[in-house]
Amino acid sequence: MGWAGIVVLGIVVGVAGRWLHPMRTRARGGLVMAVVAGVSGAVLARLAGRVTGLFHDGELLEWPVCTALALAFVATAIALRARR
Repeated sequence: MGWAGIVVLGIVVGVAGRWLHPMRTRARGGLVMAVVAGVSGAVLARLAGRVTGLFHDGELLEWPVCTALALAFVATAIALRARR
């Protein structure tokens, strides 16, 4: 999965996370923030995996790790936005 795949994965996780999060009604206007959080989480997971040697480009472990960290970033961002 290249950088384009990481960005698409982050966008999809951001939109899906925003749509499915139970606190989304309190976090108004958070779609852009959720997409940015999803992309940044996926990018950070890929960079951390590369630096630590956990996976290399195109390995199967890259998808679930990037998805899990992107989802955690989106959930945290929406929850923090809803607390305002």
